[in-house]
Amino acid sequence: MMKKQSVIALISGLLFGLGLSISQMVDRERVLGFLDVAGKWDATLMFVLGGAVGVTLITFRFILKLKHPLFEQKFYLPSRQDIDLKLILGAVIFGIGWGIGGYCPGPAVTSLVQLSVNPIIFIIAFIIGSLGYEKIMGNE
Repeated sequence: MMKKQSVIALISGLLFGLGLSISQMVDRERVLGFLDVAGKWDATLMFVLGGAVGVTLITFRFILKLKHPLFEQKFYLPSRQDIDLKLILGAVIFGIGWGIGGYCPGPAVTSLVQLSVNPIIFIIAFIIGSLGYEKIMGNE
């Protein structure tokens, strides 16, 4: 029998994937058009970004006032506030990968249901890159 947390995680994942599909974040051409600010820019994903930021700004004020999350004993929030070289390099690599591939991990996984080659190549490269990082940097 599935734990309550697993059911919540499954429902959350399904809602996330549905939201990505409805917002067209799984369409790599739309994403690449959004990233092409110097060319033929497609601003439609700005509404997705604005919606996500708006919901976060409103709801986190209330959620973080709770003693603990619904299904956990405490909140797990990042404690580091410094910006180091690893953070900057990670952001740069993520941005380059997003710009080249038109995917970030969530939309790529969601796009796998289309059985097209682009998200499959992205996921393979993502796995190889993650394993390579772990091998080079160790298990941090």
